[in-house]
Amino acid sequence: VQLQASGGGLVQAGDSLRLSCVASGGTLRYYGMGWFRQAPGKEREFVAVINWSGGSTDYADSVKGRFTISRGNAANTVYLQMNSLKIEDTAVYYCARSRSTYGGTYYRPSEYNYWGQGTLVTVSS
Repeated sequence: VQLQASGGGLVQAGDSLRLSCVASGGTLRYYGMGWFRQAPGKEREFVAVINWSGGSTDYADSVKGRFTISRGNAANTVYLQMNSLKIEDTAVYYCARSRSTYGGTYYRPSEYNYWGQGTLVTVSS
């Protein structure tokens, strides 16, 4: 399966963006999906996760209340709605598919085995 992340761009603080992650050659239906980000000079960090059914989500404290992860109606799409963006949200954002099916929520990069190429989000003041 290949994951394609898109929707990044240059925005001002307080603006919104919606990132998309589309899978080809496979499905996302039975897998947990996560969004991670990596800022320059920093390690990749967890942002948001949704379980296989969409019934459970979780977020990093830094984005809780501002970001929303969701599944599209199609089985191969996941979104990350980002509102009230801050300068510190600037990073390359990656979507990832979990190793396990029908599982819960996963927070560590090692629990994912398929990754998108990343989409750059730049938030300016």
